[in-house]
Amino acid sequence: MVAALRDTIRRRAGDRCEYCPVPQAATPFMPFHIEHVIARQHGGADDADNLALSCDRCNAHKGPNLSAVDPESGGLIELYHPRRDTWQDHFQMQSGVVVGLTARGRATVRLLNMNAPGRVQLRREATRG
Repeated sequence: MVAALRDTIRRRAGDRCEYCPVPQAATPFMPFHIEHVIARQHGGADDADNLALSCDRCNAHKGPNLSAVDPESGGLIELYHPRRDTWQDHFQMQSGVVVGLTARGRATVRLLNMNAPGRVQLRREATRG
């Protein structure tokens, strides 16, 4: 990936994970990944419209998944897509905890394990600093 595209993705994301909004500064020894929202194996392109900045944890949990089970309804739901969806429509931050407001939000929070204790603590510390 060319440096200019990588810089564009980082700037667009404000140097925060586009899924769980942990700031890159909170994990200086774990560089964030430029990830494919739709994995190449599912036909995803290498262009800016299909790339997102992701912390190592969200990227590892998301993998090539496109959907997950909503813990409330039990239905299979498409995951949050940072290029098509607006974060505030699907999530809310409450004291460092990411709360899913919609089926898409809840399924994404669960699959990406966004509220693992370490991630919650990082978000709390980032908002204090």
